[in-house]
Amino acid sequence: MIYLDNAASTALSPAALEAMLPWMTEQYGNPSSLHRAGQRAAQAVSEARAQTAKILHARRGMVCFTSGGTEADALALSTAAAWGERHGKRHIVSAAFEHHAVLRGLEHLAEKGFSVTFLSPGPSGRIRAEQVADAIRDDTGLVSLMAANNETGILQPAAEVGALCRERGILFHTDAVQAVGHIPVDAEALGADLLSLSAHKFHGPKGVGALLCREDLPVVPLLPGGGQERGRRSGTENVPGIVGLAAALLQADTSMEADMARTAALRDRLAEAVSRIPGVHLTGMDQPRLPGILHLCVEGVRRDTLLLLLDQAGICASAGSACSAGALEPSHVLRSMDVPEPLSMGALRSSLSPANTEAEIDTTAEILSDLIHRLKN
Repeated sequence: MIYLDNAASTALSPAALEAMLPWMTEQYGNPSSLHRAGQRAAQAVSEARAQTAKILHARRGMVCFTSGGTEADALALSTAAAWGERHGKRHIVSAAFEHHAVLRGLEHLAEKGFSVTFLSPGPSGRIRAEQVADAIRDDTGLVSLMAANNETGILQPAAEVGALCRERGILFHTDAVQAVGHIPVDAEALGADLLSLSAHKFHGPKGVGALLCREDLPVVPLLPGGGQERGRRSGTENVPGIVGLAAALLQADTSMEADMARTAALRDRLAEAVSRIPGVHLTGMDQPRLPGILHLCVEGVRRDTLLLLLDQAGICASAGSACSAGALEPSHVLRSMDVPEPLSMGALRSSLSPANTEAEIDTTAEILSDLIHRLKN
């Protein structure tokens, strides 16, 4: 099997597994318990919180562990909405290509009376800070812009937008799920009041993520309960998952420079090979991108058929977000980029990791070329 769907989920790193195992076996105390087993678990969570904060250039009190990126996004939106209501600011600016975790949350807020402006990037796939500035109104309370797009890999000007929001007293949330662990992420430099991440995107375990939230910003819990995570997220902490998140993040941070270089080289090798295939259009090649994502569209080919045949050939890829893998309609991301619908129906995303090899890349290009030729003829 050649696995090229790392933007959907990554393999659990040996370092993360090793760190998790004791908390899945002999260390099973509840972090809220007062006895020594519970306090050992509480200490492990505390150390993971400190390590996560350090790597992301945040204060440890900002880190609230969640069940993943979707919950972190929902928690960010509920918190920002409550802040906006208190300050008479019920307008939100976001992008039309956001992950569905953000889009659905914003649709819910619109049903509750909030006004939402969705910006489209056009063919570049990249929102400009000037667009955000033009969309801001006197009653704007939140700007939510992802750090890197999960389908195209195109990086967004999060730092510029964060600085703009800070100047104008507006909350800034960035969904950094695809960025954390793959490129340097500095919460302070981004000016992020709220930042979402998920462990399984950077070789950590599934079912755990985090929201970084400015300490003076009261988090609005999604569920009532025991008040864990300083009252921000009720429910017994997932100690193995939290420890695994921190271990995976540390490993990613330690090897990031080398991993970025290797993954980008593999991505460019694949891009150079597939660009010679008739009818293939590469996406965002002139834009800053994540090192591991290559997105393309194929004329006259349906993505579902192509993905099925790739799978039969032993290659795992995707058309875009795993959360909408079964959807037959055109990608909302490509629609926001004005990609014609017939072309967007042939979308393919390959997302690589440093574990991939040049031989795998060359094999993928050969198989893809053959499949496209067969499907067109």
